[in-house]
Amino acid sequence: MPYDIKKELKELYAPKNRDWALLDVPEQRFLAIDGRGNPNTAESHKKAVEALYAFAYTIKFSAKQRGEDFVVGPLEGLWWADDYTAFTVRAKDSWQWTMLIAQPPWIGEDAVEEARETVWRKKKIDAPVRFEKLHEGRCAQALHVGSYDDEGPLLARLHDEYVAEQGLKLTGLHHEVYLGDPRRTEPAKLKTVLRQPVG
Repeated sequence: MPYDIKKELKELYAPKNRDWALLDVPEQRFLAIDGRGNPNTAESHKKAVEALYAFAYTIKFSAKQRGEDFVVGPLEGLWWADDYTAFTVRAKDSWQWTMLIAQPPWIGEDAVEEARETVWRKKKIDAPVRFEKLHEGRCAQALHVGSYDDEGPLLARLHDEYVAEQGLKLTGLHHEVYLGDPRRTEPAKLKTVLRQPVG
């Protein structure tokens, strides 16, 4: 069976808890690309996501030919702003982001560099996609069901209540995992994992 990160790391990719809970996140490998601006309107965001998927499927097909097949993981994103209230009031134009797609443990930087020439030759995409390891460690995590624009109250609870209740502080970037396809799923049924490194 192909490696499927959603099944291998169910606690991270198939959580059920809709309120904040603590867990330890192991080191992971990702394809990554950076940008800034409103993800709903910035053309750069659309192109970044297209580039990530082009790399992800190129790497998958190459691995499959070697007998190391895997399922391409869901889109993920790290988000930040100079002022964290930008997330609770949805001031998206001030957001900065790194979009991600998780990779199996055996995929390394060499696979990304090998894919770069193929992606350019076949799709004429020249994008600064890179290989990145991320070890978030202790995190607060919750499952949000609904529109991305309705995440504000759950994030406000994290920032204004939960971290203080647990005697914690924010230590890393806000992380989201998109479990549904917004092109095919009505907003009320979208599922998004919200994750925040804490210490």
